[in-house]
Amino acid sequence: MRMFTLVTLSDNEFVEFSARHPQGNFQQTASMARMRRSEGKTVELLGVKEQGELKAAALLQILHTSGSSFALVHDGPLCDYDDFELLSFFVKELKSHAKAHGAAQLDITPEQVYRLHTQEGEPTTPADDAMIKNLKTLGFEHMGFTIGYPAVPRWRWVKNLEGIQDEQSLLASYAKYRRRNVRIARESGVHTRRLGRDELHIFHELCEISCKKQGFPNRPLSFFEAMYDAYGDDIEYRLSEIHFDEYLATWQDKLDKLEATTANITKELAGKCSEKRAKQLNVQLEKASQDIAPVQRRVADAKALIERYGKVKPVEAAMFLYHPREVVCTTSGADGDFERFYAPALMHHEVMLTCIQRGIHRFNLYGVSGRFSKDDNPDYGVLEFKQRFNGFVEEMPGEFILPVKPLVYALKKFAHKLLKR
Repeated sequence: MRMFTLVTLSDNEFVEFSARHPQGNFQQTASMARMRRSEGKTVELLGVKEQGELKAAALLQILHTSGSSFALVHDGPLCDYDDFELLSFFVKELKSHAKAHGAAQLDITPEQVYRLHTQEGEPTTPADDAMIKNLKTLGFEHMGFTIGYPAVPRWRWVKNLEGIQDEQSLLASYAKYRRRNVRIARESGVHTRRLGRDELHIFHELCEISCKKQGFPNRPLSFFEAMYDAYGDDIEYRLSEIHFDEYLATWQDKLDKLEATTANITKELAGKCSEKRAKQLNVQLEKASQDIAPVQRRVADAKALIERYGKVKPVEAAMFLYHPREVVCTTSGADGDFERFYAPALMHHEVMLTCIQRGIHRFNLYGVSGRFSKDDNPDYGVLEFKQRFNGFVEEMPGEFILPVKPLVYALKKFAHKLLKR
């Protein structure tokens, strides 16, 4: 018979376990524990040892509301859900701790993958139904195989960076369209940089633009400041800016060269040249003349943008969370008026370069809806943007709820049904 022991973990013990566990993620870290405590939640770092070896761990948080209390484990527990004995022991202890804190229910969202898919939605592995069965056997209610964008995404787009050593091989792994986007962004004066804490209002303002467009509420600036404080070096708020003076200089240089070419051809035609050479020059002149008009429009556009916005304009920002197993982008915002500069493409490309430099093999662009067809799919643009980096999709098992106080939980469900929530 296997012998398990429940232990309370120090921050360092929890960090080390999360770093090496195949399900380790930003939600299950000491940094998130600090964040949740700053929000007034009760947090415990619990682990299970077998013969002295740490086998499972969880950041258990208790949320107290006016009506009741909830016990939560986001993206966890970090545990082998197919090992029923281990899982059974840990669930029993988590339920006991939840009950001791007055929680009516224990909510978990396991980080063990249910099924892998291509980024077009085709399954590539069998479904892990044993995990679902084990959790149901232990009394959990499965909230279903949902689609859409819940608080903890069930469908996630991931880029595997293993084996990619440099920028050239990274670019080669993208779709042709995405390689072109990165090049255009750089040629258009787009630069990315890390924001300091005192600049987070820029990030928040760009998120506000996107939230209004999509009909979602934006988190308060104080939330992002608290995340910055809790995660330290493991969080990055990155900003994309367009340097319109560079954009102007690029197109002005092209215009100057075209005008110089036109002048040289015209001068040569005015002199003595053979009929054959004259035909060649006239073809070159016609092409150069055709090329000048669009370049002139770019120059005029750049000047107008400088006149309106100044030399530098923030256009896109995103929050990246670093974990030894992966980097996750959970939140972003952009000014849609500047889509033609492809700032988001360059930003994610440069963060992936950082992953490669740090030896991190997963770049997680987080939620997709689980809908993969263009037909009647308002979310298809989000998926398509991610697909052009060439990755795969992880389908997670979703949310599970274990009643801790069955009567209270039943009354709560009845009230929600009555209120149609």
